[in-house]
Amino acid sequence: MQRRWQKWLLGSLGTLLVAAPTWAGLIPVSVSVHPDAGNYRWTYGVIVTTDLRVNPGDSFTIYDIHGLISGSAAMPADWSVSEAFSTPPHPGTNPFDDPMVPNVTFTYLGSSPIDGQAGLGNFSIISLYSDAVVGDFTSKTERQVDGRVNYNITTTDVPAPPTDPDGGVNETPEPATLALFGIGIPLAALARRLQRRSAA
Repeated sequence: MQRRWQKWLLGSLGTLLVAAPTWAGLIPVSVSVHPDAGNYRWTYGVIVTTDLRVNPGDSFTIYDIHGLISGSAAMPADWSVSEAFSTPPHPGTNPFDDPMVPNVTFTYLGSSPIDGQAGLGNFSIISLYSDAVVGDFTSKTERQVDGRVNYNITTTDVPAPPTDPDGGVNETPEPATLALFGIGIPLAALARRLQRRSAA
């Protein structure tokens, strides 16, 4: 079953690459979200495309991960992770990077290059949120044919706070707000009662 899924994924990717530029980069081909101890684990399946190579020191960044639980990342062997609120963009890319929301960067530390077309494995983080919005994904690799550096940018799903039907962010009111609201209701009822009496 797993082998059939892998064949389908590689076949679909091959079809996609026929219409795409020869040198694409690292691509997040799947994103899954699963509950994890009251939070949500976001898992990204990443591949390196044909004609490219991942060398030691190459990396990819997922931008603006709302609700990131710091230190929650999991990744294949020979990879490391770092977190930052602002990540300098690669040349020729222009990712949206909210300086108030953290990014994660996974860096390859292995001793042998990884030639495409190949799956790099699953990379995951834990977030407070399960809702998704579109975020940016950038990477650095090298071309197999001549070793030239290749930078790419694409999009992927990232966690975001849930929104209400009006498009605003749902946030739990602070206790002080709730207390004021609780005091305000009886006062409003009292004012109405006094108005009725004075009108009579």
